[in-house]
Amino acid sequence: MSGARSSPPGFTTTSRLFWRGRAPLVLASASPRRVALLRQAGAEFTVGDPGPDRPWPGEAEPRHGVRALALAKARRVAATRPAAVVVGADTVVVVRGERLGKPADREQALAMLRRLHGRQHEVWTGLAIVHRGQQCTAAERTIVRMARLTERDLADYVASGESLDKAGGYGVQGLAGQFVKAIEGDYFNVVGLPLARLRALLEEFA
Repeated sequence: MSGARSSPPGFTTTSRLFWRGRAPLVLASASPRRVALLRQAGAEFTVGDPGPDRPWPGEAEPRHGVRALALAKARRVAATRPAAVVVGADTVVVVRGERLGKPADREQALAMLRRLHGRQHEVWTGLAIVHRGQQCTAAERTIVRMARLTERDLADYVASGESLDKAGGYGVQGLAGQFVKAIEGDYFNVVGLPLARLRALLEEFA
């Protein structure tokens, strides 16, 4: 776990627009994208690594599964930071009822992208906040429409290496942004952290 304060490059002070509470804010995530989004919001926070990803909770529907996984992350970090307000998050992609997490290798990433291109899919992110025995959870859904791609497009994207640590095998904030035709809902949810929903939840703990 890192104890260093996270602040945006070029910012001399952080903003209290996002988090107005007195307790320290901790993000229970090793995702650089989630860290970057909280920095973008000007939040003052530290990062706690919740450890390896847990398996999907049985036959849970996406909205319930991502909440359970986010809560597990927040609880693990909160156990070592009892005075903090701890935020956990987990994201999954769903296409035609099939859940797509992070690909294990490039072959799996290519298979995922073949499922996604030319179709509409859902991105679900679960949020969880834990503080001194109190907790709350929420789930955010965004619909993404991806353009139809050639096999060369898919192979070149996978060869870039961007796929491997992202749910569904693509990063909308990176090279794959050029493949996205439309988004219905929170763009930041697709990146991995719906800022508006999280800010509203944090108000209950301020």
